[in-house]
Amino acid sequence: MSEERPTSDDARRKAQDEAVEEVHVTDPDAWATACEEDLAAEKARRRAQYGPPPGSAAEELRKLVDAVADKLSGIQSPLFGAVASGTAQQMLDQVVRQAKAAVEPVIERNPDVFDHLATAGSELLAAYRSAVEGQERRWTNPDTDRRDQGDDPGPGERIDLD
Repeated sequence: MSEERPTSDDARRKAQDEAVEEVHVTDPDAWATACEEDLAAEKARRRAQYGPPPGSAAEELRKLVDAVADKLSGIQSPLFGAVASGTAQQMLDQVVRQAKAAVEPVIERNPDVFDHLATAGSELLAAYRSAVEGQERRWTNPDTDRRDQGDDPGPGERIDLD
């Protein structure tokens, strides 16, 4: 009976090789998985702290129209008197229904347009804010505007009026 037992070094190397293979086989893209888990945890934390994120621009417009319609239909106007207030309320309700009927098909056909308009509005606001901040810096720091001092090295020619 000459069964040879593997030495402890051989057994250790074999166990390490199997462990390395097991790690590679188990999760081929551990980094992506960890990033996805971190992103999901961060989204859950923000949702818990700030509430649900806003929907698309089309959904937000629909919510705005509904909120305005609810407020308008709930208004009781004392200006018309008791007799005319019922008629005025009916007219107001009809106007609200017509406005909703006009807005809904537009939202349904073009939801991406509203997202595009919201993005464009955000970019315009950022450009305006940048321009205003730059102008405020020039107003508050007199060293940045050298045109008033005549030291402007621009392409214009200085003319002596004497």
